Amino acid sequence: PQPRPTDRFADLLLAVLSGQRPVHSMLRHTVGRAYDELAWLAERGPLRATRGTRPVVRDIGYFEPRPGAIEAFARIGAGDQLRAMAFRLEYGHDNRWRCTAVELGGPRMPCTDED
Repeated sequence: PQPRPTDRFADLLLAVLSGQRPVHSMLRHTVGRAYDELAWLAERGPLRATRGTRPVVRDIGYFEPRPGAIEAFARIGAGDQLRAMAFRLEYGHDNRWRCTAVELGGPRMPCTDED
């Protein structure tokens, strides 16, 4: 069976936030401010492996507020540590899912005048 878009994106986002993939690998998978948020978060290395334990997606949940939009969360585990990641996906006119927002617990990217 085809993996759900939430599964695929949780893995892609985790790979970037843990330093396993470069941020620019998400350029075609994000729209709007999501790429900037992801780059800001990745720069801080919030999910990098600690004590040799590589982080993995342990669980994913989601809610569909309307057709073509998914708000998801993923529990990220690394050893005995557990973190939460939230993200929003929207289905585009080109029949592809794209990430429109990503958050982790902790500091958020500062707003700009354009926001």
